[in-house]
Amino acid sequence: MIKVCILTSVHPPFDIRIFHKEAKSLARAGYDVTLIAQHDKDDVAEGIRLVSLPKPKNRLERMTRTVWSVYRKALQVNADIYHFHDPELIPVGLLLRHRGRRVIYDVHEDYFESIKLKHWMPFYLRTLVAWIFKGFELVASKQFDAIITATETLKEIFASENCSAKWISNYPLIEQFAWTDNPRRIRKKKVCFVGGLSTVRAIKEMMLAAYLAKVTLIIAGRFETKALHDEMRSEKEWVVVEEKGYVDRKELKEIFSQSVAGFILHHSHPTAPYSQPNKLFEYMAAGLPVIASNYTVWKRIVEGNKCGICVDPLNIKEIANAIIYIINHPSEARGMGRRGQKAVAEKYNWSIEEKKLIQVYKDII
Repeated sequence: MIKVCILTSVHPPFDIRIFHKEAKSLARAGYDVTLIAQHDKDDVAEGIRLVSLPKPKNRLERMTRTVWSVYRKALQVNADIYHFHDPELIPVGLLLRHRGRRVIYDVHEDYFESIKLKHWMPFYLRTLVAWIFKGFELVASKQFDAIITATETLKEIFASENCSAKWISNYPLIEQFAWTDNPRRIRKKKVCFVGGLSTVRAIKEMMLAAYLAKVTLIIAGRFETKALHDEMRSEKEWVVVEEKGYVDRKELKEIFSQSVAGFILHHSHPTAPYSQPNKLFEYMAAGLPVIASNYTVWKRIVEGNKCGICVDPLNIKEIANAIIYIINHPSEARGMGRRGQKAVAEKYNWSIEEKKLIQVYKDII
């Protein structure tokens, strides 16, 4: 049996893409799968062996001691193929490749652009660090056996540099959203957002629009900073917010069942117009009308499948009007939900992407 070792120093062990999609798909395909990730103990879950990493005290420790620990534990696993998920693990991938191991780099986002947005890094250093990283990433990536990207745009970037790149989207697992639609929810006056809570993800605009539309905004996730959380809570519009914190899949189902629409609003920045947020497809899979930013790629999905409304993410009145339209047109809202579910069943689901993943492994072998 071929041994696969998946590596992450950043993501939690039961990350949706890493564990529930890729690791479980590989295990079902007959691979012996080990996952190295931050966890409180070594374990076995759903046929996948978990090798634990201690939680680092800070970012610097994670990028030094934790990365070195990943490498040492990876060698102990003695796998045939190593599949890593974080840019800080590129040196680990290179060391493993130097030892003759097959290595896959899974690229979740455009790190060149995202580095420029890192609030913890001094502003005057961001562009310099981004360019240095970009050069290093592209040179290193040519050494790996395969590059997996979460978006088509990323795939084109790596392919243009003669890297062996494959686009595998982060589409949802249909079975996690296969519950009967609740027609009564369309009479409720609640909208939701599930995910990381930040200024760039328009958390302020969502709150202000919900207040203007006189609806409840359910938010589930962690705030990017305590300062932002405190600032939001101090606003008079916070009265419409129902804060859930981090939720599991059962709680997520309950939130979706209570909501008339799901938000996916990002401020414009270099990576936003080309991204394909997993949450967009989860809303669709759950039968929720989507209120999304009016970027070309997102409009092609949302308006192309007639499953929601695209708006200017900075225009509070426009966002509020979209909420009011969905509430005041329940039949059309239900139609949006059904069309979204149909699109996911036919085009945007993990069972399709799973085949691509297995083919990447077959090609390497």
